[in-house]
Amino acid sequence: MIAWINFASMLICAILCLYFYVKSAGPAALEEKIGETAYRKCTRYRITASIFMTVAGVNYVVYFFYPLPVAFPRSFPWDWWLSALIAILIAVPGGYLWLRGMRDAGRETILVKKDHPLFGGIYKKIRHPQAAGEVTFWWVIAFLLNSPFLAIFSFIWVPIFYVMCMAEKKDLIKRYGDAYIEYVKNTGFIIPRRNRSRLRK
Repeated sequence: MIAWINFASMLICAILCLYFYVKSAGPAALEEKIGETAYRKCTRYRITASIFMTVAGVNYVVYFFYPLPVAFPRSFPWDWWLSALIAILIAVPGGYLWLRGMRDAGRETILVKKDHPLFGGIYKKIRHPQAAGEVTFWWVIAFLLNSPFLAIFSFIWVPIFYVMCMAEKKDLIKRYGDAYIEYVKNTGFIIPRRNRSRLRK
């Protein structure tokens, strides 16, 4: 029973994380309806999304102790140290992107502000370093727990983070207009690309 409750919680938390993050990513549209309080409301949505994501991470750990009673391997067919090595190999580049993105985004990582400038730093090269880095850590947890099931389940976060990024893009176009459209043209989603405006010169 605990295993099924935990799995249901893990799935529901992933969905609720997506729901509240998408709501947090639309302050400009919400401002048209309720005024500047939209930004404070979107900050609360983002914090709520973070809470659900944290609970989902706790569910991963609980799954290690209470796996689903299904015909599925409880661990990978190799020693734990190899899984730990794989986790480290994923965590290093993923952690760099995540932390660098948080540093360069500043308070906007959690606090949704109206007058926040377009980002510099790593955001000059890729648009979503935090998402690119953060999504990898679901596999880091899965491999540290040596769980094939969690490694497969972690693929659910790929479309979740993609939808989050698309929601941000829609609102940022509304907030910054042509400047952000040009930024999208010249900056890779999660992989750097050559600046098209420079190529035309």
